[in-house]
Amino acid sequence: MSAALTVSDSKRAFHRAFPHVIAPLYRRMVDELLVELHLLSRQQGFSANGLFACGLVQVFDGFARGYRPPEHKPQLLAALCSATGFDAAQLRQESDSCRAAMGHHSVDAVKGWIEAQGEGAPEPLASALASIREPGFHYSRLMGVGLLSLLEQAQGADAMDPATLRGYAHDLGGAMGLLRERLDKDLSLYASNLEKLAQAVELMEETVAAERRKRERQQAGLSGVAPAEGPAAGETPAPEGAEKTEPQASAADAPTAG
Repeated sequence: MSAALTVSDSKRAFHRAFPHVIAPLYRRMVDELLVELHLLSRQQGFSANGLFACGLVQVFDGFARGYRPPEHKPQLLAALCSATGFDAAQLRQESDSCRAAMGHHSVDAVKGWIEAQGEGAPEPLASALASIREPGFHYSRLMGVGLLSLLEQAQGADAMDPATLRGYAHDLGGAMGLLRERLDKDLSLYASNLEKLAQAVELMEETVAAERRKRERQQAGLSGVAPAEGPAAGETPAPEGAEKTEPQASAADAPTAG
């Protein structure tokens, strides 16, 4: 991306590529991720390695949970990337490759790779580990999230509780040369905001379901026909569309690039 381009330029490019209304619940996530990607694209020492690819995909998929209509999600990620000089398809492919490679190895094997400075690690993870030790390397919180997401794919990770796994990622990140305090803060904030988002999405879906039942009762009262049965207990219907008014919840307080 040209160094002369501003955040405003990237935002205009994004809206040209994604000319759809974004529901209030997701606007902050989109804006902060767009700004973060713009800043990273201009940052010397930054490398769009496998850890970054995994982190970006993990953050987007996590914070875009429940996005309506769902068929707009790939276009949304593509617009965020193209507006800031990245290739969404290439990054997702690299993320998928890293995750698939991790599924064949244990958490202890990952620790061994890191202690050996990447020796023995599968590609493209080996290149990602090597890039961290290059002079002028620039850390992004997306790399921290990427490390955590890869550990979640390793054999034996499903037996660990989330807090233990985050602690393991924190220790491994420190051994890789990442800033321990920054990494710990980023992973803790990511987990907290993801939980807030899940609560906000649940509230949004409950609100939409209540509005739907209210309309059905009103229509039934006008027509004299009994309203249709509501959803069974424990079932939550999906929102009818992204343009419907939703509760104003702050679901994506993720920090911008450092």
